[in-house]
Amino acid sequence: MDILGFYRRTVKNNLFTKTILLFSFITIVTIIAFSYFMFVSMSQSAVRRELDNQKAAMSAIDRYIGLRVGEANSIMPDIYRDDALSLDLSYFLIHPYSDYVRYRLDRYSQTGIDSASAKAHLDNVLETRPDIRTLALYSSEQQALYAYHPDGEFRVVPVNASQSYVPDAMALENTNVSEPNAWVSRALGGVGEAMYSVSVPVNDKQSLKNLGQLSVWFDSSRLWNALTAYEKEFKGNIFVLSADGRVLFDTSGRFYGERFPYAERLESVYDVNSSGPAPENGLYFNKLASTSGGYTVAGIMSEAEAAQSYRNLRRTIVTIGAVCILFAILVPSLFIFNFAKRTNRIIRLTQRVKRGDLKTRLQDTKEDELGQIASSFDDMLDELNQYIDRVYKADIKQKHTELAALQARVNPHFLYNTLEVIRMRAVSQGAKDVGEMIYSLSMLFKSFVRQKERHTLKDELEACRLYLELFRIRYKDRLAYDIQADPDLLDAEVPRLSVQPIVENYIVHGIRSRDEDNRIVIFAHREERDIAVRVRDNGRGIPTEKMADLQAGLLRSGEEREGEGGFGLRSVHERLRLLYGPEYGIAVHSAGEGQGTSVEIRYPDSEEGERHVQSVSGG
Repeated sequence: MDILGFYRRTVKNNLFTKTILLFSFITIVTIIAFSYFMFVSMSQSAVRRELDNQKAAMSAIDRYIGLRVGEANSIMPDIYRDDALSLDLSYFLIHPYSDYVRYRLDRYSQTGIDSASAKAHLDNVLETRPDIRTLALYSSEQQALYAYHPDGEFRVVPVNASQSYVPDAMALENTNVSEPNAWVSRALGGVGEAMYSVSVPVNDKQSLKNLGQLSVWFDSSRLWNALTAYEKEFKGNIFVLSADGRVLFDTSGRFYGERFPYAERLESVYDVNSSGPAPENGLYFNKLASTSGGYTVAGIMSEAEAAQSYRNLRRTIVTIGAVCILFAILVPSLFIFNFAKRTNRIIRLTQRVKRGDLKTRLQDTKEDELGQIASSFDDMLDELNQYIDRVYKADIKQKHTELAALQARVNPHFLYNTLEVIRMRAVSQGAKDVGEMIYSLSMLFKSFVRQKERHTLKDELEACRLYLELFRIRYKDRLAYDIQADPDLLDAEVPRLSVQPIVENYIVHGIRSRDEDNRIVIFAHREERDIAVRVRDNGRGIPTEKMADLQAGLLRSGEEREGEGGFGLRSVHERLRLLYGPEYGIAVHSAGEGQGTSVEIRYPDSEEGERHVQSVSGG
């Protein structure tokens, strides 16, 4: 219940709170949506930037391999340009190596000149080009391999077709960049290093007959030299793949000599574009395909690696979004709360005016709409006070004048003195009860005529006691009464003649004059923040039909006709409602004819505390 009450007070019945909540909701949703789209856009831009950096590193490797391929392809043209060197190479490939050695010795002995040597030329190529790890020269005529190594080692390996697959493998060799042939590598004893090879056909310069092939094996680790400028900029890993998908270079070092595991996925990536993350493994792919060399440079970057580029971006956007939300809500809220505070001041003023406080003022000096309302309200109260001074107070003064004239005509002292003479004569004649009645009547009349600025509950209950005492003597002790009241309530201010008419109504309509047990009780006590006065009797009661008419008459508002039944009750009820509001007045209860009647009169009261009941009884 407390939660529901809090919700009704602070949200449901508070326009300003609902406005702030609605504005806050729209602001938060808008900023979050904008921050999300901005983060997605900027993170994608960061990923594209990282992929572009990787693409630049791949381009550097592609250029580096292209230069090496160019070096390999330039070896044979350099030999062909020298006729003597070209003839020496042809003799070297056509004849056995022993015959070639004798041929070289004979020419030297005849001329005394060490003529151009193809073997020496290839040794020089190895010395001047450090990227080359091995030169494998194959002679199809002799079915032999001639291997040159950077350390100066030269080997001749026979590879007869009946004993080796090298001739068949060399016959299938093409000019694309590829992994060194496995059969050739096995024939040479296995190199054990990561390398890539370029094969160049060797032809006779005169007859153009194919004499064999020259395989140039490059060291793959030298490709790191191409990444020197990009080593700290690119993320992910870069691979160089042969036409059949074999890994020639791998920055991660995991797939050397193996088939590339993402070869099928790489086929769907265009050469000029970068693909998005693969849904099955969360990877970004880059690809550069060389049409001249037959190789492919591939780049792979995981989502985790890409996320590192915008990790700080997420924190920055969240911080900026939170600050924007804070200011976007705080600044309008301060303005709205100030507006609500001024509005509540106007509401509280109207409530005070409703309770009759016409001296209160807003005194709002601002010139906005609320300031104009406050100024107009203050002006209205000023004019209302002036009207009351001119009309209402003049009317009250006129009525006081008329009442004073009436009281002057009926001199209270003359009446009191006359009643006192009659009472003393009755007492002297032995009519003591008549004397008591005259005394009660005199005091009752005095309480009605005497004007007091403040009429208390004590005064009202005393008037009821005098009235009941008069009729107790009248009915010769066939009527008993009991008046009980909390002492703390006796000084409470109540309207004049708000309880006495109820007692009079009982005497006129409810008393059973022939019975001996007539009794009426008046009990005044505090209930919560109200004063409740209950008048109960054991008289004739009220028939059911008449009770319904009486309660309907109490519910009716407006001026009642004097001849209508229950006028005394309705008169008290109407006065209390006009003075204190519709929640106050009287309530009548009767179980039926002959069952007595109970009337409750309720006044407002704000005092609280422990009380003891003071009782006055008669009879």
